[in-house]
Amino acid sequence: GLVNQVVSQLIQAIRSKDGCFSSIQRLGAGSYYEHVKISEPNEFDIMLVMPVARLQLDESDDTGAYYYLSFKRNPKEKYFLKFLDEEKKLSALKMLQALREIIKQEVKNITSKKKVGSPAITLQIKNPPADISVDIILTLEVQQSWPPSTQDGLKIEQWLGRKVRGEFRNRTLYLVAKQNKREKVPRGNTWRLSFSHIEKAMMNNHGSSKTCCEADGPKCCRKGCLKLLKYLLERLKMKHTKELEKFCSYHVKTAFFHSCVMWPNDADWHSGDLDHCFQKYLGFFLDCLQESRLPHFFIPQYNLLSREDKASSDFLSRQISYQLNNRFPIFQE
Repeated sequence: GLVNQVVSQLIQAIRSKDGCFSSIQRLGAGSYYEHVKISEPNEFDIMLVMPVARLQLDESDDTGAYYYLSFKRNPKEKYFLKFLDEEKKLSALKMLQALREIIKQEVKNITSKKKVGSPAITLQIKNPPADISVDIILTLEVQQSWPPSTQDGLKIEQWLGRKVRGEFRNRTLYLVAKQNKREKVPRGNTWRLSFSHIEKAMMNNHGSSKTCCEADGPKCCRKGCLKLLKYLLERLKMKHTKELEKFCSYHVKTAFFHSCVMWPNDADWHSGDLDHCFQKYLGFFLDCLQESRLPHFFIPQYNLLSREDKASSDFLSRQISYQLNNRFPIFQE
């Protein structure tokens, strides 16, 4: 409730300031909205979505996830022109700065801080006994087909069906303001594809039969498995912050979607088999760590576990194996 109140107030302020952000809409993303939040609801991701027409997408590297954006012809919305850089590319950095300024004026009582390279503006809302942190993510909504790098991704035919895949691929394309770390000279003008709206849809309709986990339908343990591995990673990151800083819950979530495809039937995730299913899913994640290979679920050429991070993958692999072989002492702590 508190978050909704703050965000509604913010959106009103942002819309009224100047033409640039007048069409902004909110979209809840992340674990809270997918109903897989594991601890206190103290972290929220809010995507502030701006519709943009006729963009040209140029890949900024070989991942297929990061793009430079430019207008195919002069935009009707003239205010976009001030966000172009000298190469006529739409600058994520300029847009974020403008948005952050508006937010700063509006929320003198809320501290906003910037994480380096993060696509988010983070608000800390004082809410004793603990603060709530809200990540505000600037997102462009583009009405055009998904880029070629996504062609072989989203392999859900056996799990959710060919029809569902078609429906998903017809949905809007989202791009978030996100610095590409692989750029030699970061200029703040890269944008990353975002599929959080599709991820949310898959989470909330996760069964191969349409009745999985409905009030009177059979229950599965898919979300239970995901929550366990998220919790395990969260606890390990608390203990080994430095060694595991490269890892985040998105790795676990990506491995989860791949597992749903490998074991597509609801019978593979029977609610009574949580222990067995969790070990299968965990085994797959360990394989990914050992091979330093976890393909992005929507962009298969994009490996989320790069070879350079082999040492931290090995470290996490050892930590998880220890927990697995000793019946997860960390859950008892």
